[in-house]
Amino acid sequence: MEGSPTKSDPEGISGARNEAALLTLMERTGYHIVQENGQRKYGGPPPGWEGAQPSRGCEVFVGKIPRDLFEDELVPVFMKIGKIYELRLMMDFSGSNRGYAFVMYTTREDGKKAVKQLNNYEIRKGRYLGVCPSVDNCRLFVGGIPKNKKQEEILAEMAKVTEQVVDVIVYPSINDKAKNRGFAFVEYENHRAAAMARRKLIPGRIQLWGHQIMVDWAEPEQDVDEDVMRGVKILYVRNLMLHTTEETIAKEFNAFKEGSVERVKKLRDFAFIHFFTREDALNAMNAMDDALLDGAKIEVVLAKPVDKGNYVRYTRGAGRGYVQQGLYGYEQQQQQQSSPSYYPGYSNPTGMPPMMGMGGRGGGMMQRSPIRGGTRGRGGAGGMRGAGGTRSYGMGRGYNRYDRKPQEPRLFDLLPGMELTPTNPVTLKPEKNNIQVLEELCNKNQWGPPSFTLLSHRTNSDVQLFIYKVTVPGLSANYPDGLTPQKLCQTPDQAKNFAAECLLASLGVPVDGKR
Repeated sequence: MEGSPTKSDPEGISGARNEAALLTLMERTGYHIVQENGQRKYGGPPPGWEGAQPSRGCEVFVGKIPRDLFEDELVPVFMKIGKIYELRLMMDFSGSNRGYAFVMYTTREDGKKAVKQLNNYEIRKGRYLGVCPSVDNCRLFVGGIPKNKKQEEILAEMAKVTEQVVDVIVYPSINDKAKNRGFAFVEYENHRAAAMARRKLIPGRIQLWGHQIMVDWAEPEQDVDEDVMRGVKILYVRNLMLHTTEETIAKEFNAFKEGSVERVKKLRDFAFIHFFTREDALNAMNAMDDALLDGAKIEVVLAKPVDKGNYVRYTRGAGRGYVQQGLYGYEQQQQQQSSPSYYPGYSNPTGMPPMMGMGGRGGGMMQRSPIRGGTRGRGGAGGMRGAGGTRSYGMGRGYNRYDRKPQEPRLFDLLPGMELTPTNPVTLKPEKNNIQVLEELCNKNQWGPPSFTLLSHRTNSDVQLFIYKVTVPGLSANYPDGLTPQKLCQTPDQAKNFAAECLLASLGVPVDGKR
């Protein structure tokens, strides 16, 4: 497992607080340690390595690392699992680590073993590591695209302004299949190409068809364990017509074997189809993918179980947020659809439909608000590695969980012995509402301040309901008449916040489902 000692270059660790221990580690294992781009790399490749870098799936993300813990303590733990190709520890300018690292093994089996054996490993007394799979992020979210543009036009335009474009994923509008949803996911050959494109497409530098665009990372997607996927017998179907019913879907998918469908749950323009057997699910998927249903060309894939152990929780908000490609499960929200994650759970107690969603390809694993700090793609101080994924689609950024339990009041008992300290409310960071997020977005992209117009309707029972129309000067090409939500609210404040939320969602900006 250890390589033969070689002469090491001490420049990578010169002046490190544990320089002596690192030199001893290098002499003992024969690995080099170099520091570059905000990270310290052990190996990559290891001594005597020939051939290409290990394939996707061999790397794990390691979080919750004590800030004063370094390679001399990490390597002995992780090398017990198998041969390490490289270990990348994220560093800050003070010489401390940033709380997370990436360990790449030479085989996928060792990567899986590390997750199973070292997640929640006690590295020091009372300090436990978080270990989970890591994947490459080669995909960007691009918002603000004219809704009349086709996939081929967007692909050609992106190839003009950025390099190494592999694919563009565009979804049709829910209400008008001839239009797109105002955003696309752009896939590149590798993470470096995507990172260079993201830097080049910073708002204000480049316009597409004369429109300001918004660019950010598409949220990384995790692979689901093959053993878990072998037991899935639920299909995810997207791009359905709004008027297509659950009965129609069940009839079409039952046509291949009468009685094979257990139940169907349709939400807006997507649905989950539960089968009694996996074999029937696979046969129906192969037969119905790309088929026409009520005049719409549908896409059918296996739903992916949601992993609650998402590695995002281990990053402690390092770096900036992702644009989530999201979920294929009972966890959906507005105007953005992407990968199939099934989260078996609770019925919807409100009876209200979830909001729409957006998304891209690949298996998204869990919903979180990408407005909160996440981490960026592979390499450097950027944070965790991003998204790979299979030929599947995620339910998109900003989705509310369809199966979320009713939230209980957040009240906690005051217990004897609790220490209460004086706190200045000015020092507390207030939570931003959708209106503030929209105003900041408009200011950042120089679109001009949003304008809100209040409208109301009085019902037969003399109840007054409210709705706001929101207009943004810089988005007049996409929204010449502004945007008016399709739902009324009980108070003007609710209506204004909801109008801002709808516009953010239509632009592909995630919104916190708690609002």
